Amino acid sequence: QGKYTFADGLKYKDKKWHYCDGYDRRFYTEICSGLKPADISQFTNLDPPRKIPEGCYDCGDGFYNPETRVIVGYKLRFLRNADDDEHEWIIRTCRKALDETIEHKPKP
Repeated sequence: QGKYTFADGLKYKDKKWHYCDGYDRRFYTEICSGLKPADISQFTNLDPPRKIPEGCYDCGDGFYNPETRVIVGYKLRFLRNADDDEHEWIIRTCRKALDETIEHKPKP
């Protein structure tokens, strides 16, 4: 019994749940506000997305540094040390800070 509403306003349904079902890959904010043009794709439900510290990953509740194997919250306070399973999951699935700067080079 009861209802659950996520922080972004999405209401949980235990039946006929269509959010993130494999057919509709939009973020909840895109469902509410519409899709952006193709050249301005949205990478996270938060738009604009959080800036990830260099060399780190955004793991949902904070940033993960694979060198130290420490996860800090978004206000940069210690949350936990990652075990081997969490480390592998983060490296495999989470969004990472860019490793390189990509420069536009005009055609000669």
